[in-house]
Amino acid sequence: MLTKLTVSAMPTILKYVDGKDASLRGAFSVEEIIDFTVLVPRKLGASAVVLRICKDGEGDRDLPLLFAKTTEGIDEYSISLSCKELCGGEESGLFFYEFLFLRGFDTLFTVTQNQVDFTLESYSSQRFALSVYSFDHTVPAWFSGRIMYHVFVDRFFRGSGAVEERDDVIINEDWENGIPQYPEKNGDVLANNMFFGGNLWGIAEKMDYLKSLGVGILYLSPIFRSYSNHKYDTGDYLEIDGMFGGEEAFRHLIKCAKEADIRIVLDGVFNHTGNNSRYFDRFGEYGGGGAYGNPDSPYRNWYCWSPDGSKYETWWGIEILPKLNPQSKECRDFLAGRGGVAERYIKMGIDGWRLDVADELSNEFLFELRDTVKNASNGEGIIIGEVWENAALKEAYGHRRQYFGGKQLDSVMNYPLRNGILSYLLDGDATFLADILKEIYATYPRCVCDALMNLLGTHDTERILTVLGEGNDRNFEESNEILSTKHLTEIQYQKGIALLKMAATIQYTVYGVPSVFYGDEAGLEGYHDPFCRRPYPWGRENQDLLRFYQSLGKIRTSHSAFEAGDFAIDVAENGFLAYTRWNEKEKITVLVNRDSVEHAFDLNGVDLLSDSVYSGVILPNTVQVILHSTAKEKKL
Repeated sequence: MLTKLTVSAMPTILKYVDGKDASLRGAFSVEEIIDFTVLVPRKLGASAVVLRICKDGEGDRDLPLLFAKTTEGIDEYSISLSCKELCGGEESGLFFYEFLFLRGFDTLFTVTQNQVDFTLESYSSQRFALSVYSFDHTVPAWFSGRIMYHVFVDRFFRGSGAVEERDDVIINEDWENGIPQYPEKNGDVLANNMFFGGNLWGIAEKMDYLKSLGVGILYLSPIFRSYSNHKYDTGDYLEIDGMFGGEEAFRHLIKCAKEADIRIVLDGVFNHTGNNSRYFDRFGEYGGGGAYGNPDSPYRNWYCWSPDGSKYETWWGIEILPKLNPQSKECRDFLAGRGGVAERYIKMGIDGWRLDVADELSNEFLFELRDTVKNASNGEGIIIGEVWENAALKEAYGHRRQYFGGKQLDSVMNYPLRNGILSYLLDGDATFLADILKEIYATYPRCVCDALMNLLGTHDTERILTVLGEGNDRNFEESNEILSTKHLTEIQYQKGIALLKMAATIQYTVYGVPSVFYGDEAGLEGYHDPFCRRPYPWGRENQDLLRFYQSLGKIRTSHSAFEAGDFAIDVAENGFLAYTRWNEKEKITVLVNRDSVEHAFDLNGVDLLSDSVYSGVILPNTVQVILHSTAKEKKL
């Protein structure tokens, strides 16, 4: 049985590329050569070191390391790996590896929990991942230095421009206190035809507000003609919904956004449509030419049918959302091909797409979409996928996804970060969050890390203030009727505000792009969908919280270390977390203390949040963003 090794007996594994330290990285260009150096204390008793590596789904290869020298009781071994040779002529690949330390009487294996740190065990388990991506894989440079703002269009602001009136909807005139339409219990059929009247004109009228937050990217919920208020049941991809103001309002919004230097990203719902759509036309509202009642419809093979043609496949069993057929070239070309939907709106002036349920889109679809978007935008269009797990290692429907090989996605929604922040702030243990940050940084290409969509909440999650305020006391048995009118108590609310300031600071200062769900910055509460989609509380914002977000916006956009600077965890112990961002111009350390006692941390600098000199300690349940006095330091 393996006894616990002392720190002095643990080996050190280092990685270098072109002579530069790459030890925190695990994703490399196919053109790069990785030089491994393994430092092994003689106390370990190892006589040799072997690198065991396999391509995903294939067999192992054992590669002995070369002994280089011994210095002060430390044996040094090395090996060089050519990513191009590993890939065997392919542009990209995913590999898993471990190091074996041969001791004569037994063998020890590296086992990692976070793709950076490791233990030595007497068995093989949890290998390091090595992702190789195409040499020309880049992310548009404009994206990483900005702040994103996510708007659910119907609930943001009622603009004064003309909109379509419909007789098949319910208009809720009570913007301040109206309750969104909800089912008796989750999963019940819901019309989702209650509207509060937010529109594209309204967003254009709030450009000054968005700029006060430092926003540089506007991400809109779906805007194409659809029956519902959420628009995830697309009716016509070529028409902007008239209740949002139609194409006239959309073009006006694009013009206003460009004048404000705000880029626009649209929500691409390309996995399914509504059953009341031009393409499916279940109710004959489009003249009966849709796939549902017409076997000769040009859209018939856009959908998936049972052998006798009587039943259609749906998304997650939701009858109103017939699933599109990923094998239909006609459908794929219409949405993703040259001259199709994706290109149409890029040429109209948008700057990219967020892809709904990206896991369900085929490789062929994503390859074609990326080619189209990049071609139409001179390489400047951004493509972001909705992926809830580690996207570099993601398996979906029995297949490993290829998101970051270089021909599919630029970025993904960073749900793992949200999970880590919530766990840290609610449970007081920084380790889980630190492990997530390390793992993502080690498995994603560096350019992807800098462009991750860092979120605390979306239209699919409970409001972040509600989650933090209730904490682990949440009663998950409460009915929708109760949740529709429920609010935090004053004590919960104040707790939530304090924790949200800590959460937002982390969101804004780790690698990636902060994405604010409309109203989070104003103190908006709400439980699960649809209660997380209440109207923005204009005139009733929590001004203290709003000022805090505005300060974060200024800090984020005025310090280049947050745009594409290096990242490293300094301390993650109990409730205390410290990490550093740096580049050639500046060095910034973020200190977060969720403990009930103060922590000392040695550095000299100024807290950017309070504009005061750092005292050397951080008080309980506080956060500080320290700009080092020696801002010209280049290394940790």
